[in-house]
Amino acid sequence: MANVEFRTSPGQYKHWRLAVDGPVATLTMDVDEAGGLVPGYELKLNSYDLGVDIELYDATQRLRFEHPEVKAVIVTSGKEKIFCAGANIRMLAASEHSWKVNFCKFTNETRNGIEDATENSGQVYLAALNGTASGGGYELALACERILLVDDRSSAVSLPELPLLGVLPGTGGLTRVVDKRHVRRDLADYFSTKSEGVGGKKAVAWRLVDEAVPRVRWDEVIAERVRALAGSSTRLPGGGPIELTPLDKTRTDDAVRYPHVSATLDRDRAVAEITVTGPSQDAPASMAGAYEQGAGFWPLAVARELDDLILDLRTNETTIGSWVFKTAGDAAKVLAHDELLLANVGADWLANEVVLYWKRTLKRLDVTSRSLIALVEPGSCYAGSLLELALAADRSFMLFGVFEDIDPTVFPNTGNPAAITVGAANLGPLPMGNGLTRLQTRFLGDPDALTAVEKAAGEPLEAEEAEKLGLVTFAPDDIDWEEEVRIAVEERASFSPDALTGLEANYRFAGPETIETKIFGRLTAWQNWIFYRPNASGPDGALRAYGTGRRADFDRKRV
Repeated sequence: MANVEFRTSPGQYKHWRLAVDGPVATLTMDVDEAGGLVPGYELKLNSYDLGVDIELYDATQRLRFEHPEVKAVIVTSGKEKIFCAGANIRMLAASEHSWKVNFCKFTNETRNGIEDATENSGQVYLAALNGTASGGGYELALACERILLVDDRSSAVSLPELPLLGVLPGTGGLTRVVDKRHVRRDLADYFSTKSEGVGGKKAVAWRLVDEAVPRVRWDEVIAERVRALAGSSTRLPGGGPIELTPLDKTRTDDAVRYPHVSATLDRDRAVAEITVTGPSQDAPASMAGAYEQGAGFWPLAVARELDDLILDLRTNETTIGSWVFKTAGDAAKVLAHDELLLANVGADWLANEVVLYWKRTLKRLDVTSRSLIALVEPGSCYAGSLLELALAADRSFMLFGVFEDIDPTVFPNTGNPAAITVGAANLGPLPMGNGLTRLQTRFLGDPDALTAVEKAAGEPLEAEEAEKLGLVTFAPDDIDWEEEVRIAVEERASFSPDALTGLEANYRFAGPETIETKIFGRLTAWQNWIFYRPNASGPDGALRAYGTGRRADFDRKRV
C-alpha cells in the first residue's frame, strides 16, 4: 500500500463539508461509501476509516487558525436518520493489528483536540445527532460539549462493540460515559451490553445525551442552542485569519524533509534521526509581526511540520522503532519566540492557538509507541519549547565538552560546549496528558529537585550542571560519545518492540490519572490485547463473523 498522507484541505474532502456563518461553523459528515482509504470495504451508514478522520482533523485545525471568528461548531450528519455507524467493521476485520492500533490512536487524538478547542480555544462543539449514533459515532458525539439527539422513536445512541464485535469502544467511549458525562456505573454497564442502545427520554435521564428533541422542532432548537454557546464563548480577540498553506514536504525512501524539520530513515538500524532547526530570524517585536508571517511564523511552522512527521512515521514506518532527536540553531531565538507567545497567550487568539498546538503535538509524541532518544551536541538549541523534545525522550545524552575533530569554522556554533536552557515554556503551558509538565513528571515526588531546576531557568546549562540537575541521562565526553550512543541505539533495536511499548508507556505517564491517560493507557492496553485474541480477531471471532449471519465462536475461559 502507498504511504498514507495526512495533508489535505477542504477542496479535497470526500467525506465532510465545512460551512461557516459568522460565529457558527457546521461540520457535516456525509461519507462517500466508495471513498475508503484502501480497497476492500464500503463506508456504509456514515461509517468511517482513517481517511474520514484525517479530514475531520484537518477541519478542526482550520477552524482554529483560519476562522478566528468561529465560536461554536455544530457536528451533524448529511444522511437521513443516521448520524454515524462508527468505525467501519470490514476495515477493522481486514486490517493488521498495527493498523487498528494506529487508527484508534489517531482517532482518539482528534477527539481530544475537539475537547481542547472547547476548553481552551473558545470554539465550543455541539453534536446534533439527527439519527442513530453507534460506537465510534457516539464517541465522536461524546467529545462534544453538548449532545442533542432527535426524538423520533427510532434514533438512539449506543456502544455495541462488546455484544456485536467482542471488542471495546476504541476511542474513549467507556471513559467519557462515566468520567465526563457521569453516567452511573450500573447504567453504563447495561448500556454497553445492549447493541440497540438507548434513545429518547431515557437517554436524557441517564445523561447519555443532554436533550432529546422532536424532529418538528429540530432545526429551531439547534439554532437556539448554538447561538447560546457562541454567546458564552471565551474566544480571544486578535488579528485576522492565518491560512494553513500546504506544507512544503519532500519524501523519499530514506528521508522526510520540511523547511525546519527533517528525518533520515536508516532501515537497517531501525532508526529515524530527526533534526529540528531553530528560527533563522529574530522573533517579531509583537504579535502583529506574527500575523504578517502567517503560517511561516516559526513556532507555528515547526509545530505543523513536527505534527505531520510524527503521523507519517507512526503510520508508514512501523518497523523503525527508535527516533533519535537533534536540534540545531540559536537557543536565544527559540526563547525569544517563546516569550512573545507566552506574553500574549491570554490576550491574543493566535498566541493561544500556537501554544495549544505545541501542547497537542508534544502529547502526540508522548503517546507514540517508539523509543525516543535525544542527543544534545554543540550547535544544539534545546531551550524552552524545543527542550520539551529532550524532556519527552526516554533517554538523553549530552556531550561533555566539544568534538575535538570538528572544525567550528566549517560547522558554526560547534566550537562551544553544548548547553540547554530551561524556559518559561517548560514551567506550565505545555502539560502532558496527566496534567503535569514534563519537568513535574520527571521529578515526581522530588520537589527539591524540581525547585533547583526552576531556579536555574533562563541560564544556559552545560553538560556537568545539566546532568547534576537531572535534566539529561548521561553526559559522555568526546572519546566515549559515539560508542555510548551507538550501544544505546543498537540495544534498543534488539529488544522486543511489544515489551518496549509497555515499558515506555508505563514510565512516561507518572502521577495522576486523567481521562486522557485512561484512554491512552488503560483502554489502549486492554484493546491491544483484545484485538489480538481469537475471540475478536480469530477466524471464528466476532470481528470476522460480523455481518455473515453466523455467531462468533467464543473461547469461554476467562483469563
